[in-house]
Amino acid sequence: MAQKIKKTESEWRAGLTEEQYRITRQKGTELPFSGAHTMNKKQGIYKCACCGNRLFGSDTKFDSGSGWPSFYAPLETGTIGEQTDESHGMVRTEVLCARCDAHLGHVFPDGPRPTGLRYCINSASLDFEEKVKNERTS
Repeated sequence: MAQKIKKTESEWRAGLTEEQYRITRQKGTELPFSGAHTMNKKQGIYKCACCGNRLFGSDTKFDSGSGWPSFYAPLETGTIGEQTDESHGMVRTEVLCARCDAHLGHVFPDGPRPTGLRYCINSASLDFEEKVKNERTS
């Protein structure tokens, strides 16, 4: 795991859109079915929009019907962090980027096998890097 990234609020604001800042730095959320990555079926890697940390692979993405991109496991151990979120009259497990502490979304124990987890992630907290298909040469 790379070293923690620390920036001032003005530095974060300068590098993010208003929506990305609201969600990742102020723990906001986007409306269901509104995010750019919700219906993405391409193969690749989902990275933190704030710092580029590699978070989730498309091979663990599934359609949960929730309206947010959902994954059953992070790409690697240690890429995300978790903490208790007691906002909005609920107790949930918040998911954070382990490298820059960006708010990503929440994790729930109602996902598919093999983990049984559903990482429900805001599209605005993610950048997507599409896998480049190798072309055969003769």
